[in-house]
Amino acid sequence: MSTGRFFRGGGLPDRDGGQTAADLLGTLRREGFSFVPGADMRVLLEQHRPLLDWDRFAASWDTLGDDTYLASKGRRRKRRHAVFTAARTGPVQRGPHRPHYQALEHNPLQGDVERWFEPVSPEAATSDTLQAILEFGRDFFNALAPGVPAWQIELHQFRIEARGGEPGEPTPEGVHRDGVDYVLVLLVTRRNIAQGTTTIHAGDGCEIGHFTLATPLDAALVDDARVLHGVTAVVPVDATQPAYRDVLVLTFRAESKFS
Repeated sequence: MSTGRFFRGGGLPDRDGGQTAADLLGTLRREGFSFVPGADMRVLLEQHRPLLDWDRFAASWDTLGDDTYLASKGRRRKRRHAVFTAARTGPVQRGPHRPHYQALEHNPLQGDVERWFEPVSPEAATSDTLQAILEFGRDFFNALAPGVPAWQIELHQFRIEARGGEPGEPTPEGVHRDGVDYVLVLLVTRRNIAQGTTTIHAGDGCEIGHFTLATPLDAALVDDARVLHGVTAVVPVDATQPAYRDVLVLTFRAESKFS
C-alpha cells in the first residue's frame, strides 16, 4: 500500500522542520496541488487555534446519516453538510442550511440534482478544531486569490465504509472536478482499511501525482480549476471488523461566482 510519503508532484521539502504555508503556496502554484503531512498541518492549524477538542470533533463522524442518493451504488457512504461564508478577515459565519448542487459535467452520477443532507451538528460546526481549519483555508486561499472579497465554503463530512467483497468508493463519480475554485481535503480517521489513494490528473486525464492520506490531519490542497482528482476504493484489512475512512472536505468558491 502506498503511503502519504510517496508521490510525484506536490513534493515534500528536502529539509527538517516541515512545510510552511509559503512552501505549500509555492507548490500549489507550480503543481496545482499540494500534500500536507499531518504533523505539518497541525502546526499550521494551531497558528489559528489550539486543537484541544480534536477528539470530540473526530467523534462527530459517528453520527453521520446515510447518503441515500447513492442507492444505485450501495449505501456505504455517510455524510453531513454545511455552508459557511468568509470575508477576507474576521469570523467565518455559518449560513442557512441548503442543498448541495453540482452540475452534471462535474458529477455525472448525481449532477443537476439538489441533494439535501443532514446538517453538520452545532457542536462540530462551532468547535475550535473546525474554526481553525476554516480560518486556515480562508487565509491560505486568500493568498492565492488576492482579488476575492469573500468565499462561500461548503463543508462535507464523509464516512466511506468497506466490507468484505464490497469495497467503499470515496469518489463514485470517478476522477473529477468539484466545479469550485479550491478544495481542502483532511483525513480524520482510517480504521481497518487499505488503499484509498488520492490521484491527481491534468486536464487531459494524465496522472501527475498520487498520495495516500494515511494519518489524522494529513491533507490535500487542490486548485480545482487546474487539476482533477479521485480516490481509489478502500477495502477492509480484516473483513470481520468495521472498516471505514473519515474525511473532511471543504470547497471554496469566490464570492463573484455565487453572488
